[in-house]
Amino acid sequence: MVTVHDVARAAGVSISTVSRALTAPERVAAATRDRVVRVAAELGYRPNPTASGLRLGRTHAVGLLVPDLENPYFASVTKSVQARARAEGYEVFVADTDEDPDVEPELIGALAARTDGLLVASPRSGEAELRAALVGVTAVLANRELSGDLPFIAVDDADGVAQILGHLHALGHRSVGVAAGPPSSWSGRRRVAGLIDAARRWDLELVQLGTFQPYFAGGTQAADHALASGVTAVVAFNDLMALGILDRLRRRGVDVPGRMSVVGFDDVQLATLFSPDLTTVHAPLARLGRRAVDLLLARLRGGTPANVQLPVELTIRGSSGPVPAGTAD
Repeated sequence: MVTVHDVARAAGVSISTVSRALTAPERVAAATRDRVVRVAAELGYRPNPTASGLRLGRTHAVGLLVPDLENPYFASVTKSVQARARAEGYEVFVADTDEDPDVEPELIGALAARTDGLLVASPRSGEAELRAALVGVTAVLANRELSGDLPFIAVDDADGVAQILGHLHALGHRSVGVAAGPPSSWSGRRRVAGLIDAARRWDLELVQLGTFQPYFAGGTQAADHALASGVTAVVAFNDLMALGILDRLRRRGVDVPGRMSVVGFDDVQLATLFSPDLTTVHAPLARLGRRAVDLLLARLRGGTPANVQLPVELTIRGSSGPVPAGTAD
């Protein structure tokens, strides 16, 4: 592989002159610059962008912090972030907190040291801890908001859950169970608050089934609570939990949606692979990832991007249906 030393030797100049000729040509005499460029082209030399960036205080890389890469939601966001960043000439370093808020400050520090800026996607840290970890870091938040000047991008959780309850109300349901996510989840708190507001609008009874881990196993546990509560429908924090609910109800011989309707949130790819397929709120995850990168790059280029809230849409499938006969008002 051709190195900068080879170019310097062939052009009869120093290594620093080669570097200046290729990265700051205005600082080199025209004749010398032209000779260096010609020799570099003849030898097939390609500068190392990472090394050049480090010398200039830039890495041409961004960091992405997510709570769980095994969750299809964050896998989709990560994929779109990487594609968008690469198209803009940036590499992406990804860190997974494994849903542990205690490791988030450490990972933020490690990513910040290796990148030009960070995308912090749905962290579990408290506001004070997260704000302290981001001091001096150029960052954009995804599915999280902090008061102040940190831009964020999120989906419209409140409208999503309002669409869910409007749908269930139209089907005759009047008692709906809520399988909430982790108390530390910002989007989870927004969804519960939105459900409470929408329940008042539709005059529905909300039954709080508890908080559960945002996984398939969390839904398995929530399903038993839903059956014990006597609700005719259950709204899950996310699709993974909703799929766990569907599986547990099937194993217990409960007809869905004949006896109980189940609705999720996010519309991950797995939502269509179960029987019945899952009614859920479609969140534009690919768009969220792309726009998050755009916001971060705008900040890196000196801009002050506005916050973004993306619209969502209820996708009605087989897991929701009319209230069981004899239970409607």
